[in-house]
Amino acid sequence: MARLAARRVLHAVFMLWLVATLVFVFVHVSPVPVERVLGGPRATPETLAQIRANLGLDRPFPVQYWCFAGRLLRGDLGDSYVTGAPVTALIAARLPTTLCLIAGGAVLWFAGGVALGMLGAVKARTLWDRAAAAFVLLGLATPPFVMALALLYVFSTRLTESGVHLFEAGPPLEADFLRRMILPWIALSFLMLATYTRLTRAAMLDVLGEDYVRTARAKGLPERRVVGRHVLRPALTPVVTQFGIDLGALVGSTIVIEKVFGLQGVGQLVHQSIAAGDTPVIIGVTLLVTVCVITANLVVDICYSLLDPRLRHR
Repeated sequence: MARLAARRVLHAVFMLWLVATLVFVFVHVSPVPVERVLGGPRATPETLAQIRANLGLDRPFPVQYWCFAGRLLRGDLGDSYVTGAPVTALIAARLPTTLCLIAGGAVLWFAGGVALGMLGAVKARTLWDRAAAAFVLLGLATPPFVMALALLYVFSTRLTESGVHLFEAGPPLEADFLRRMILPWIALSFLMLATYTRLTRAAMLDVLGEDYVRTARAKGLPERRVVGRHVLRPALTPVVTQFGIDLGALVGSTIVIEKVFGLQGVGQLVHQSIAAGDTPVIIGVTLLVTVCVITANLVVDICYSLLDPRLRHR
């Protein structure tokens, strides 16, 4: 176990270094120079040269990378080119809103998807199954930004008189803020809810055909116990795998939802940084997403051993 943990940690460190290096290279070979974005279209060559000198962009590329790697080892992501504030402080200020958005959406799509998928599998070829299939088709055909705009239009224009400000973000974890997060949660989770419904139903139908399930039913076990203990647990393995991947990647893919609802989260920060050519912030958010994906995969490996005891000794 210790050797496996050490190997996973080394793999995680290597992936962080690789992603950081690739992002650093790709951003610095951008066809649009950073000094041109910061200086504006009317900046003189002297002004552009001064901006490059102030940012350290006039030094050789290997020197820039060496300084970047040294700061990264110390946990320093550098300062923003636009505001001059530390990147870690900018991300820390926006991260609670994004984490709240992802956590609420994840609970909705995972719990709802498993429940609807289980219902569709147990009630296969019935009216419930057909209704779940229709919901899946509707969810897969509706992009998140369309659902977000539709919800915003209906609830801010048709059902309230206060307008869009009803959904503006406030301090995280307050009752009023959580109330305003309901529509973003629904918009974020609608597509994923349909996906997890289909995935859970397919996995449960495969398990329901196993010999040990028929044996459990022949022994006279209650159907609820057969489904809950002998079918649902092994069927959740692919669902948990997909959940770990989606949950980690969603940290950097909430730009549309945050933009529509005016949430000042990491997605908005990424959008603003890309528009302004703020390289340190772009790299910092990319590393954050990488850490979340790696952590989510480690948690998935732990959940495997809980769902399937046969994997505990591998």
